[in-house]
Amino acid sequence: QVQLVESGGGLVQSGGSLRLSCAASGSTFSIYAMGWYRQAPGKQRELVASISSDGSTYYEDSVKGRFTISRDNAKNTLYLQMNSLKPADTAVYYCNSFGVVPGYDSWGQGTQVTVSS
Repeated sequence: QVQLVESGGGLVQSGGSLRLSCAASGSTFSIYAMGWYRQAPGKQRELVASISSDGSTYYEDSVKGRFTISRDNAKNTLYLQMNSLKPADTAVYYCNSFGVVPGYDSWGQGTQVTVSS
């Protein structure tokens, strides 16, 4: 089972930036597509961005042009650079596989991102 540890969240003002990190355990990280998800109070978890093993990316419309997903396979780490943050970005952010992958069947604690207005 893969352990996922998110970090880098915090409280920022509108227009500010944060860089989230996700450290994954195990030896299979590099071969799977990964994604960042978020869940705001009272809402369902949603996919924010994903990145394939070869680096192709996807972004939810509301974050296009503001967020950048990347990965360092040598470090088993996933990143999310978040710029021009808005209050609507306030949520707990999680990382996980994109799609069904053996071992990636549980969620970490996530990291809280709060954007003030």
